[in-house]
Amino acid sequence: MGCLIVLDEQAKPTGTVTERDISRIVARDPKLLSGQVDGIMSNPLIFLSPVAPIVKAFETMLSYRIRRLPIVQSGRLVGLVTERDLLHWVIKIGNEPKIPAEVQEILRTPLASKT
Repeated sequence: MGCLIVLDEQAKPTGTVTERDISRIVARDPKLLSGQVDGIMSNPLIFLSPVAPIVKAFETMLSYRIRRLPIVQSGRLVGLVTERDLLHWVIKIGNEPKIPAEVQEILRTPLASKT
């Protein structure tokens, strides 16, 4: 999965450690890996509620430049949404036979028009 969610003593999610975090730490100072996880984790934790709209997940991940988004309900980790999850969702929607014509048009727009 490429990501660990760090929990405090009450099992409340407080931060993340990603493969990228570890790579940067090792490149900077490998000795830091022998310390506590709170010394290398990313915090504060960016998360959403399970009832947040899917578009909010896209916006949050783009805004914070994160690839994994913890889902927290009542202070407890209940899931993790990844870029790949969202891409699968877009493909599923794109192949849905009953989507509105304007959405079909957007999905069929050539990539060159977006660059």
